[in-house]
Parts: sequence; structure tokens; C-alpha cells
Amino acid sequence: MAAASFSFCPALPLLSSAEPRDRAHVIAGESLRASLRQMAGSCRSVRRREPGLQHALLLLVGSVAAVAGGTYSLDDSGGLGRAFDGIGGLSGGGATSRLLVNYAEPFRSQILDYLFKPNFGASLQILKVEIGGDAQTTDGTEPSHMHYADDENYFRGYEWWLMKEAKKRNPNITLIGLPWAFPGWIGRGKNWPYDFPDITAFYIVSWLIGAKQYHDLDIDYVGIWNERPFDKKYIKVLRRTLDKVGLQRVGVIAADGNWEIAKAMLLDPYLTEAVQIIGAHYPGTLTVNDALKTGKKLWASEDYSTFNDQTGGGCWARILNQNYVNGNMTATISWNLVASYYEQLPFGRDGLMTAEEPWSGHYVVETPIWITAHTTQFTQPGWYYLKTVGHLDQGGSYVALTDRMGNLTIIIETMTHDHSVCIRPPLPSFNVSAQNATFSLKGSFNKLQTLQVWYSKLDFSFNKSTLFKKLSPIKVSGGSFSLTLGLDEVYTITTISSGQKGNFPNPPASQPFPRKYKEDFNVRNPPFTEAPNFADQTGVFEYYCNMSDPGEHVFTLRQVVTQKPITWAADADQTISVIGDYNWKNMIVTCDIFIETLNVGGVFVAARVNKGGEVVRRAKGVFFWVFADGTYQVTGDLAGTSVLAEGMSGVGAGKWHTLSLHITGIFASGFLNGYPLWKNAIVTDADHGWVAIGTRSFEFAQFDNFMVEAL
Repeated sequence: MAAASFSFCPALPLLSSAEPRDRAHVIAGESLRASLRQMAGSCRSVRRREPGLQHALLLLVGSVAAVAGGTYSLDDSGGLGRAFDGIGGLSGGGATSRLLVNYAEPFRSQILDYLFKPNFGASLQILKVEIGGDAQTTDGTEPSHMHYADDENYFRGYEWWLMKEAKKRNPNITLIGLPWAFPGWIGRGKNWPYDFPDITAFYIVSWLIGAKQYHDLDIDYVGIWNERPFDKKYIKVLRRTLDKVGLQRVGVIAADGNWEIAKAMLLDPYLTEAVQIIGAHYPGTLTVNDALKTGKKLWASEDYSTFNDQTGGGCWARILNQNYVNGNMTATISWNLVASYYEQLPFGRDGLMTAEEPWSGHYVVETPIWITAHTTQFTQPGWYYLKTVGHLDQGGSYVALTDRMGNLTIIIETMTHDHSVCIRPPLPSFNVSAQNATFSLKGSFNKLQTLQVWYSKLDFSFNKSTLFKKLSPIKVSGGSFSLTLGLDEVYTITTISSGQKGNFPNPPASQPFPRKYKEDFNVRNPPFTEAPNFADQTGVFEYYCNMSDPGEHVFTLRQVVTQKPITWAADADQTISVIGDYNWKNMIVTCDIFIETLNVGGVFVAARVNKGGEVVRRAKGVFFWVFADGTYQVTGDLAGTSVLAEGMSGVGAGKWHTLSLHITGIFASGFLNGYPLWKNAIVTDADHGWVAIGTRSFEFAQFDNFMVEAL
């Protein structure tokens, strides 16, 4: 007998089109409606010979229909919570914006607009920068304004430029400076900045004064020593020095590590008076009781540090809300601002967006940019959190903020565990389920009638995420509104109507680093002190005007750090700057070199350099060295422990020479002034990597007419 089809299925609890628009218009609700209709169609087509499948469908429908819900009060009548201080990004720690400055217009300005322009992209409210200390601080070195005790130059590096560009777009942006490392002269031979606190304070305050005097930048806050031990005496000396020179408005953030300083502050009223903000790094959304007892503002002064894919966006969404919900932190700052460094360096693409190809102009506006916008485009520093914030019944969180003049912004996130894991600390297990949520507006918000809606949905199944989409307004009925919340979603519900998803035409397509690249350093008035695309990993390489050279080497690149800095990471004992494509295998590298240090000086050109950043000491490759004593060496590592060839070269200090390194397959050869010096050294430990130049130690040396050709 032929199988007959069911002609009837029990009525399914679809959302009615007659229900209030404030509930039915939401994307999640529409998605649920579509799913249930699909189930209804499936149910009607189930044949009698498949009763088990029919039963399973009915159970599934029932489980979807039984979405749990909760009601949440948003009320300011009992007072307000803490003042909101902003969301920001961190440039530095180190050299994380190195490639950004090399972008041509209009692409460089477009990137800056996505980061800082109000009501356009991330609309960042805080910019924190590294106070350069001539040392490796994660992905490179940033130059100090005082290489030596008698040296002051407030135009080195690119952080001044970046702060001015941020300020140009948002005059109200909060600016912060923090040292990771210090020039060696501050420690007087010791790798420690606190033995002479007056000198260290003078050095930091000089940077603040220089920011104002030469760039008209008012720095709002300054830190102590990134993620390193704090010193109570130094903090007090710094505060006293700031006040003495008229910088009372500059606040001190301490200690940019864990919450340990809070305990010390409770025992020392003078320390408490000296510190305005307690800043912790990667707090996991949690604070400690001692920090709360101080009564000070609490910040996640460095957070995120996560690959900027969808999961990175989920991490950022979760901590932006829960840093306040769980930890009373009123500012969160992303390390880093923009991933603008060679991706194979440590923590590649751990920025809010990616801009690592100035040679092509290509950049990517990543998910975290639009997650940031959910908060920054609808709040301002100086707004207040409501006391009535918290967790949703079925997982996720909500915060609400007001300007105390009638405006209200609510941010809701439902990030699931596996889709919101940050790089640190470990994330305890938790569950999030689809749910209904009703928000009851009380106090001064009771009379609100309409709220704007912005929505994001991170799609981990088909990679078709919805990012920062404006939906139809919600109608508030009887002082409340309801939402159907799915998983991995962000909502902003707000009275503010100025939000905008800014955009530019697509940037140029991604391209690898040019296979032929030349740099003669002939720039009379360079806009930046560093040459384009060179990424210093130990030491500092700057444009130099060699007035004593009457020949062609007037404008050169010079390594200028002559004393090992007070380090933050494990700097190499040699200086090194890398450039090029990490995937290069076979190449010719040529560079003119000038050793300045008699007898013991030395320089190198290198290829297939496989490490940089914090692990630069362990870099392998092919390093072609010449020394002032007339010898040469070829080594398989930066440290010089693996010698592939050696002999006499006749090179000395005080004279220009040309080095050329040729690598094909497992064979490498070297040329001096156009003539073969050594050949067919066998390379076994370095398969590919960057090109590099550098010096034997912290010493003056010059480079000119650099050229690389990848074969």
C-alpha cells in the first residue's frame, strides 16, 4: 500500500505579524520565525512510514519555542554608577604602528578615519602611546626623545604624528603616555630605572613638556613602567615633579600590571594621593576588593591582544561590557590600536584593524572596529553607567549609560564561550542560550517612546556576519520593550541618532612586498626619522645627514643607540633592522656600509632572518659580517654562535664599503666591493625570512644604497 502523507501538524508558536513592531522587527526574531516556518513545512511533508522523524521534529520545534526570558530594570532614580572614561587603542609596546606611516594618501587618512573619526568607525575616545625607550618592546623598538643625557629631540618616531592625527579628528580624545623601556643612561649602568627617581621623573616630564611645546599636545595621563615592578618612591617623585612644573592636570596611572598597587595604596596615603587611576592589564573582567576600597577609577589599561578575526571580535564585545559589569572598570584600551607591523612578528594581527601593506595600500577593517562602534558612537567620556547593569539570565550581559540630560544608551552582548576567547587570561566555562529579554525603563527614562537600534551578528558557520547594521527603531510601550536575542550578537539601543557606518571605496588588493626594492636614503627633510618599511628590532636606525662626507654618502641611515637600554624584553646584544617578505628564500642583498668604531666595530647584511620581536635574540638566517679589525664572518644566527665561513676582508673603520649577499637554495656567497670574498657556504638552518642590516654591538654605523632582489 502506498505511503500517505500527514496533512496536519500541531500549530507552531510563530511570532505573530500582529505583535508589536518593537519585537517582531528584530533580526533574531525574523530568523526564529523563518526557522519555525521551515520546520512547519518539513513537518507537513513527513510520511506515515517515518513516525520517528515526525516525533523528533516536534521535539525540536518545542525546544525552540520554549525560549527563556528575563526582565531587566533600567533605572536612574536610585543614583548612578561610575563615570564612563572611554574605549581606546594602544600604539606601541612596541612599534605596532610602524608601517602605518608609510601608507600613501588617501589610504593612510582612511585608516585614521576608521580609527578616530567620530561617528564613522571605531570612533576611539582614548589613544595610549609608548614613550619610546630605544629598546625592543614586543614587535620592535621605538626611539627615545633622549638617546643620551645631553640629547633632546621631540620629532623622533611616529607617535607624535599619530597623536596629532587622532586629535585632529577628535579634539576631545584622551591622550596617555607610558614607557616600556628607558635609555641606558638613566640606569647608569644598571637595567633598572628607579635608583635615581629624580632623573627618571625628569626624563618622563621632559617628554610631556615636549609634547606641548613642539606639537601642542596636552597629555592627559602618564604611566610608570609597563608590566614591570612599580616603585612607591618614584611614583611620588613623579607626581611631585609634575606639580612643580605646572602639570597638575596630568594624572598618574599605576601600575599597568596587576592590581597589586591597590594594596600598597591602602597602606600609604601619600601614594594614594599621587595616583589618579589604577590601571590593570588583562584582568579577565575582574577586579579585587583592595582596588575597590581605594575609591579610585579602575581601568583595563591594556586588554584584548587577540587575533582580529570573528573570535577576536567576540572577545572584544564581551570584555567591553563585562569589564564594567564584573569589574567596575570604566575604560578599556586595546593592545593594539592597528596591526601595522610585519605579520610574522609576535602577535601578528592583534589590532582593532589591519594595515600591514603600505607598499600596496591594502588594509582591512576588521570586526573589532564595528564592535567598538556599538559603544563609542553612542556614548562619550563623562557619561555615567547606571547602577542597574548586569548579566542576562541565559548568558551574556548588558550595560546602560546616560549623559544625565535625558539620553540613554544600552549595549547588549550574547557572546558564547568558544566564540569570545581572548588570548589571556584563560576563560572559565559558561553557557549562553537564545532568550527573550524585556527592558523596563524607569526613573527619568520612563517617558521615552522611541529608541534607535544597531545590530551585529557574528556568523561562525558561513562567515556571513552582520556588522553594525542600523535596524528600524523600537517603539517603547508602557515603559518597556522586548527583544529576542540569539547567540553571538551585539545590540545598541539608544536615544542617540547620529550613528553612522562609515565607508570608503575598497582599498587596493593585497600584494606581497616588492621583489625588487631600493632605498638610497636621499631625503633632505624626511617626514619621519625612520626609513620606510625598515622595522628596527634592536637599536634605532635613523635618517642621517653626514656633513663630513664630501662624496655621495651625504644622506644615510645610521644606527644611533650606543648603550644598551633599560630593557623590557630580551633585546639582542647586536642591533638589527628587518625589511621585506618573510617568505623570501633566494635573493641578492646589497648595501654600502660604514663602520664608525675603531678596532672593535662591525656591521652585517643578512637574509632569511626568521625571528624578530621579543625573540630576536634567537634569530637565525645568513649573516654576512665585516669587522673593523679587517676580518669577516658568515654566521647562521644573529648571536654569531654558528660560523659558516670566516677570514680576512681588509675592511676597516672610517671608510665606505659595499657588501653583497647572494643566496640560492642551500648555498650562500658574499661579495666585497664587487669582488668575491667567500662562496658556497652551506645554509641548513634558515629556509626563508626577512632581509636585515645591523651592527655588532650598540655602536654608531651607517648604511646607504640598500637594495634587495628576490629571485
